Amino acid sequence: MSTASLAARLLRRAATASSSSSPLSALARRAFHLGRAPVPLPRRLPAAAASSPASAARRFLASQSPASSAKASADENLRRVIESEIECVVQSDESLADRHIDLPDDFPFEVIDNPGDQCITLKREFAGETIKAAVYTNFDTEEEDLDEDDKSDNEGSFKPEIQMVVTIEKSDGPILEFDCNFDDDELAIENMRVMNRDNPDAENMYEGPTFSDLDESLQKALHRYLEARGFKHSLHDWLYEYMMKKDEKEYVVWLKNMKEFIGH
Repeated sequence: MSTASLAARLLRRAATASSSSSPLSALARRAFHLGRAPVPLPRRLPAAAASSPASAARRFLASQSPASSAKASADENLRRVIESEIECVVQSDESLADRHIDLPDDFPFEVIDNPGDQCITLKREFAGETIKAAVYTNFDTEEEDLDEDDKSDNEGSFKPEIQMVVTIEKSDGPILEFDCNFDDDELAIENMRVMNRDNPDAENMYEGPTFSDLDESLQKALHRYLEARGFKHSLHDWLYEYMMKKDEKEYVVWLKNMKEFIGH
């Protein structure tokens, strides 16, 4: 059957329909004038079927992959642990956050304490010299070297050593640098260097022998040299309390910064 005959039959069938303005009759008339068979309209799904709960659930499950669920669980767990650690530090009976630490008598140094730094700087001008001491919070406790009896005996009184790097310079000439450990008993000089002012970080520079290999009289003279510039035994207790308080404060800030990162 030709397309013209098919179109004529459709037109006659449409004319006998109850409404001449139905979509089928209009389609038939248009097909007759165009001389070709009508193209059937696409089948539409009901709205409820197109967005059924099952399809919505499938879309939700696709967006919540096992990897993303595991990440969310791990992040939440880490956040809770961080909050618990912050609370433990702040509410501890040993917390130093609210403790005021008085300067010792005749304290000769300016204290430079920048938030976020792991050290403080003690600075003073003395008889034409500029003296600086970088004091670090990463204490060298050496507590692992104690046996169990020593640990129990010293648990309440043990104080870790404080690490300190002292530099002494004049308006010209070389710079002296001392690596020191400060404990309850003494200021121990571990090493010292005489550095070129113009190139203090020069490689292969001769730094002298190990301090412990120096003549004993020279070692004692260098200790007296530092004591005359303010690094006395009486400074240790104040430094210890101040650095313990700073270490606690910086640790809490570090935990809060990590918590903020996890929350984003």
